[in-house]
Amino acid sequence: MLTRRRAIKSLGVGLSVAGLGLSPWLRAQHNAISQQPLSIPSLDSGTFSAGINKFDLNLQRGKHSFLPGLSTETLGINGNYLGPTLRFKRNQKVALQVSNKIGEPSSLHWHGFHLPPTEDGGPHQEIAANQVWNPSFDVVQFAGTYWYHSHVMHNAGSQVYQGLAGMIIVEDEEQDVPLPTNYGVDDIPVILQDRRFGDDGSLLYMNRYEDQVMGMQGDTIVVNGTVNPVITTATRLLRLRLLNASNARTYNLGFSDNREFYQVASDGGFLESPVPLTRLTLAVAERAEILVEFDPFDEATLINIALPPAFPDFPGAMSEMMRELNTQAFDILHFRAQSTLQDNGELPTQLADIYRLPEAAATNTRSFRLGMGNGMRSGDDAGPGRGARNGRGGGFGGGQFSINGRLMAENYINERIEFNTTEIWELTNTSPMMHPFHVHNGQFQILDRDGSPPPDNEMGWKDTVQVRPGQLVRIVMRFTDFRDEENPYMYHCHILEHEDRGMMGQFLVV
Repeated sequence: MLTRRRAIKSLGVGLSVAGLGLSPWLRAQHNAISQQPLSIPSLDSGTFSAGINKFDLNLQRGKHSFLPGLSTETLGINGNYLGPTLRFKRNQKVALQVSNKIGEPSSLHWHGFHLPPTEDGGPHQEIAANQVWNPSFDVVQFAGTYWYHSHVMHNAGSQVYQGLAGMIIVEDEEQDVPLPTNYGVDDIPVILQDRRFGDDGSLLYMNRYEDQVMGMQGDTIVVNGTVNPVITTATRLLRLRLLNASNARTYNLGFSDNREFYQVASDGGFLESPVPLTRLTLAVAERAEILVEFDPFDEATLINIALPPAFPDFPGAMSEMMRELNTQAFDILHFRAQSTLQDNGELPTQLADIYRLPEAAATNTRSFRLGMGNGMRSGDDAGPGRGARNGRGGGFGGGQFSINGRLMAENYINERIEFNTTEIWELTNTSPMMHPFHVHNGQFQILDRDGSPPPDNEMGWKDTVQVRPGQLVRIVMRFTDFRDEENPYMYHCHILEHEDRGMMGQFLVV
């Protein structure tokens, strides 16, 4: 089934970054001399006792060497940078002891999980400096790739940027899908981030005006904390668990030789069947599991393919920033196959049976308007003129970020949702840039974008969805199992700087 990739490869199609216009501001990551072995985060399966799987997590300060000869002050979880990959099992209870030793308030959010709001790890579960938080919950998610990260109020962007994040793998013995499962060998975590460094190796954060508007985008790509990484494979198939853990950057992924790969899972677990792709767009917080085939002596690079400018060209900083957004091409991760490869299976034709939530089951529809430039005509008022600066967003930018015209306020509940119901949420983007919209409390399904059904690789369970400028996206979600009159869940843009500056709301399930 994977032999189609070989046919494409034999055509000699080349997509090296040299031919794609590698942006000069990116560090020279295509230099083979400076390649570093890909770091694989340690795997923590917990300690099982009395029917509970227990994990100890320490938020701590440390130093990490991203660049040769330089040391960078960072934050980490049980280490200097990032955290271990946590392995949960479906239908098993987990209990976590989270100790905050970084000297400032923090939190840990279990991204993508259906759990009580008191265990969610959002802004209301803040862990003060030198304090301990002890959440526990039953793992009800399907097998898949999830993650955890800081979600502290107004400071999540800075803490994630410094390293407070990690991957979670959920396993399900009842979902016996024959895919590679040898962690770090043929089942590879790929945590995508971009960072900006000073000459002394220090992390630079929010030091440009563009960072205030677009969110923090760096000039150096790191994978699992490794700059210019390379991985040597001894197996024919690799399962890559892709996690966009950047603060703001969207990736348009493909391979340097244009080889075909197969997406087998999205945010909330397996798709119904593998989806063949040569391009995969992954916004902040989205996950995708893909399967890639290699031949002996193969070399290929996972790359970011530049997108053409998708914004009107007119004088002013806003047009210049928006036209630069996601238009860079660069290398991400280089693969080198050994001379002899282990045959570790074939791609299955069926992965899971996904129940599609019927639109008719929804008892309520809510509208959410994503806006930029609070108080500066952020899309509701096109302005009196007919020039390029009118229309979507009027004056475009400046000010704060909002949902339905409101900034996030911890003491204000935006929505109250009736327990044990299904709702349709209509997401409208009135701003000039895409926003990845994330809902806490589990997974939803995408109904349509501007009336058209989503592509096959978005037909599974999702917790984050791309809402492009001027677009209407409809999602459907069930609100079951947990009701709480006082403790809310969050919904927000997952560009962390937008979230920190107000593009977030709260809902109760009552």
